Parts: sequence; structure tokens; C-alpha cells
Amino acid sequence: MALRSNSTAVNNFETLAVSVPKPFVYHVEINRPNQFNTFNNALWKDLKQCFTELNTNSDCRVIVLSGSGKHFTAGIDLQDMLMLGQDLAEHDDVARKVRLLNRVIKNAQDSITSIEACVKPVICAIQNACIGAGIDLITATDIRYCSKDAWFQVKEVHIGMAADVGTLQRLPKIIGSMSLVRELCYSTRKFKSDEALSCGLVSKVFDDKDSLMKGSIELAEEIAQKSPVAVQTTKETIIYSMDHTNQEGLDYIRLQNQVLLQSEDFINACMAQATKGEKPVFAKL
Repeated sequence: MALRSNSTAVNNFETLAVSVPKPFVYHVEINRPNQFNTFNNALWKDLKQCFTELNTNSDCRVIVLSGSGKHFTAGIDLQDMLMLGQDLAEHDDVARKVRLLNRVIKNAQDSITSIEACVKPVICAIQNACIGAGIDLITATDIRYCSKDAWFQVKEVHIGMAADVGTLQRLPKIIGSMSLVRELCYSTRKFKSDEALSCGLVSKVFDDKDSLMKGSIELAEEIAQKSPVAVQTTKETIIYSMDHTNQEGLDYIRLQNQVLLQSEDFINACMAQATKGEKPVFAKL
């Protein structure tokens, strides 16, 4: 059963557990705990399908993304990498090898980008290990929280490859220090939650996973009570402005708001503020 745009129904994904802990809040949990939530072909596929469907699900306003079990994710499933090597070995011609690799890499890129492209804010809750593809994943989310035991590693160089699913594009925009980004990516050294907080990769550190999940869902619930028109337009504008000049960003939001300021959400929110009345309840979008 697929997610429906006007329903709280959830899909039975092979590698994800999806639930609705609060009204308009969806919890997407990577559910391969025995494999430390490593990325296999099914997970890449499930992530793209899930976030593409939640993007148009009017019952979903905020998403909490977490990992089940001990670790958030240990990165790429090396068994899948070995299978890819076997698939490549079936071809002698370099053009056919290149075509196969292009398809595999593009599918993984599109999977991660579906999180950024989803207009619903995504809050990422990270515990223990977040390695390799996990960095690609979390840098595509909107808000990153972690527990004290969390540690991070851009590990691709360690296994003889350059990160190709988003870390090298998104991490520099998040951390800001190109020196630190290059140190982490070239050396593959591990860094802990306190350094992740100080450099801006995460915005809050919790004592343990329980308090991490509680804090993440509380924030999601708070955001879900805001106007979905305002929140989703804000996310779209932030992402657009990251890759455009300030003036282009201003032009973009001006064009958006000349329509959206006529929304009932704006009127209802302003009236509630002016009269100090009850919090407005916003219709589904």
C-alpha cells in the first residue's frame, strides 16, 4: 500500500519503518539494525520513494528521520559494493562499465536529493555512528540533532573513492570552514558530537537517544502547528537562495509572496496575533 496524498497511510517499506507519532508529524526510521543501517540497493530505493511520496502527502508537514538500533548508519553496505564489482566484471567494454556505474551513482544521488527536494522540513536525529553515506544523508536534511555518543566520519577516501552522493557539495555550505571540510574529507578522521556542534553540523546535542528522539519529535510537533504554506515556502526559498545571488533570492521570494500573502493562512495567523486569541488551526495543504 503506497502513501496517499490525502491519508495518514504508510507504506510497508523493506528498509524503512514509517509512523505518525503526532498529528502531521511523520517518523521515518532506517530499519536495518542488524546491519547497522548500512545502505544497500533497497535502502537507496526506499528513501527516494518514501520522501517523494511524503512530499505530496497533505497529512505530512514535518518529518523526523532516525536510525533504529545501536547506530544511525555505518555507511555503505560493502556486500552491495562487492556485488557491483561482480556486475562490472561481466562487461569487458569500458563504455558499458561506465554506463553501469553512471546509473548506480545517479540513483544514489537522486535518493539523497529527494530529501532536500521534499518541501516538508526534515529533522535528523543521529545516535552513535554516522559514517560515509550517512554524512551524505544528514547534509540533505534541514535540522540535525544528535546524542552525546554520536560520532561522524567522511570515510570514502579510506576505501579508495571520492564521496559522490552529496557530502562534497553540501558539507562545505553547512560547516563554512573549507579548511575543516578538506581536513575531514582528506584524512577521514572521526569527529565527535562536541566538534559537530561547534562547527555547525548539528545544532543541538542530547544526553542519550531517548532524549534525542523526544526533543526531535517535540520540535517537529511545534513546526507542524505553523502554517504549512509559510513553512514549505521558507524551505524552498532557503534552498533556492543557497545556489543563487542575494538578489535572485529576493526576486524569488517576492514572486512567491505576491501570491502566498493572499492565503488564508496569513490572514488567520495575523488575526490571531493581533487579537491574542487562540492559536490558529491551519488547513491541509
